[in-house]
Amino acid sequence: MHTTSSAFPSSTDRQGISKPGLSIFLLAVAAFLIVTTEYIILGILPALARDLDISISTAGQLVTLFAFTVMLFGPPLTAALSHLDRKQLFIGILLVFVVSNAVAAVAPNIWVLAAARFTPALFLPVFWGTASETAGQLAGQRHSGRAVSKVYLGISAALVFGIPLGTIATNTIGWRGTFWVLAVMSLAMAIAMAVMMQKLPAPPTTAPGTRQAHVLRDKAFLANVLLSVFLFTAMFTAYTYLADMLERLANIAPKHVGWWLMGFGAVGMLGNWLGGRMVDKAPLGASMLFAAILAVAMLAFAPLAGSTVGLTLSLVAWGVAYTALFPICQVRVMKAGAGAQALAGTINVSAANAGTGLGAIFGGLTIDHLGLESVGAVSSGVAAIAILVALAMSVRLRRLATA
Repeated sequence: MHTTSSAFPSSTDRQGISKPGLSIFLLAVAAFLIVTTEYIILGILPALARDLDISISTAGQLVTLFAFTVMLFGPPLTAALSHLDRKQLFIGILLVFVVSNAVAAVAPNIWVLAAARFTPALFLPVFWGTASETAGQLAGQRHSGRAVSKVYLGISAALVFGIPLGTIATNTIGWRGTFWVLAVMSLAMAIAMAVMMQKLPAPPTTAPGTRQAHVLRDKAFLANVLLSVFLFTAMFTAYTYLADMLERLANIAPKHVGWWLMGFGAVGMLGNWLGGRMVDKAPLGASMLFAAILAVAMLAFAPLAGSTVGLTLSLVAWGVAYTALFPICQVRVMKAGAGAQALAGTINVSAANAGTGLGAIFGGLTIDHLGLESVGAVSSGVAAIAILVALAMSVRLRRLATA
């Protein structure tokens, strides 16, 4: 990782034609587009699988490919590119997304589509890792937290609404049209940044992570990272295939699936608020609570899928728990990595993507061998393991406190 100084222009500087507030807004919108590109694939899996004549579990491995690429290449690429001019870096990343989404839109088979997904996955964590830091520098120390939250609002909106928006668009213009829309919007965003964003010189860097690597020897910190892997595996074992579950288990018409996912995301914003409030007081307790709610909701989905009321209740509980666990995991790991929070946050993003990829694999294997109706039960089992891990960590902390 690298350290920063106040190398960015203040709000009174006139570099470029924009003010810092506009630049931060552009970063938030760009964050929404970039993260939506990752998660939109979940909403279009059924249509994509039908069109390319592949199984839903095979299509699900596109999720694994993207997540594992982010996990493996994110930290080193972010460190390698951190010295570049930030404005040019952001524009360059958006242009990569323009080309990759266009290639995905015309992909004739799964292999070309996989290549089109691999390339943007290399650069998503670079943007994610630098945009919030840049926003904080633009706003200045007094308002950095507020600025960073605005960028993360774009990321949260993509996590919650990117999938349903993609599903709705797919049912209107097809999954290929959805990728074309992302390509055009990414191009428009790159042009907007080039014209309106002020110049953003990269802050000076030092040797990455030299003063923060001590957390990698901290067993409590590593246990928190492992817990994030288990939680995200539980979340995405089922969530990767939620669109297909709504179609095939709940008999929701494909054209209506996107609206159900939109409701799932809207309810989930309550979970984001609850998780953010609870994690400061009890990081492990909040993890266990929402993991338990998640497990019950996923387990109940298949049995209740035939009832509109039952289906709605299970999705409400699922959406709240699922969305709450995003900030809970991020804050919990960063708290455990006190003194090295930047590195801790980056490592948690890698852990989240490891769990996302593993979840897509486990969900696909479950569908192939046990059937789609068993995905919720398997996901709940993984969530139960995560609860046991968190419980063991909590017991150990109490013993250390007593000692």
